[in-house]
Amino acid sequence: MPATPHAEGVSNDEFRAAMARLAAGVVLITAHEPALTDDGPRGEDVGMTATAFMSVSLDPPLVLVSLREGSRMDDLLAEQPLWGVSLLAESQRQVAGRFAMKGRISDRLLFADLPSTRGEVCGAPLMDGALATLECRTESRVPAGDHTLVVGRVLTAALPAGEGAPLTYFRGKYRTLG
Repeated sequence: MPATPHAEGVSNDEFRAAMARLAAGVVLITAHEPALTDDGPRGEDVGMTATAFMSVSLDPPLVLVSLREGSRMDDLLAEQPLWGVSLLAESQRQVAGRFAMKGRISDRLLFADLPSTRGEVCGAPLMDGALATLECRTESRVPAGDHTLVVGRVLTAALPAGEGAPLTYFRGKYRTLG
């Protein structure tokens, strides 16, 4: 059965196949969900793997991440303006895969054995061994189809791993350069 195109002519399958040919860097977006009450359960760290991430501006320093509308991270960043980004190294493929799982209820166990440093500004875990880490504050949110584009001002930037090769995503798989 042929794919049903949108009114504009391209089907979801055609669009997905075309965009799968665009290589992308892989990042881990993290945020700390605060406790609901002072005497209630403690807050929880939340993370998600993203490939739709980019630099927007140097002055002021801005980045953009695309979040699936209604996802846990989208809902959290609508309430919590501070978040972190870890630009993953090729050795961190398991980190990317772990946080790309759909339908999970809690991220607490996902962070349990991962070496990380809590961001001084955002309070979220930043992955040790990442090529770079950023701490951001949401500047704007833009609805875009079934996603939300979140523009963040970069408040801190660090290079914890020094040199290394990036983890990339191409044709539906994690890849390395070379």
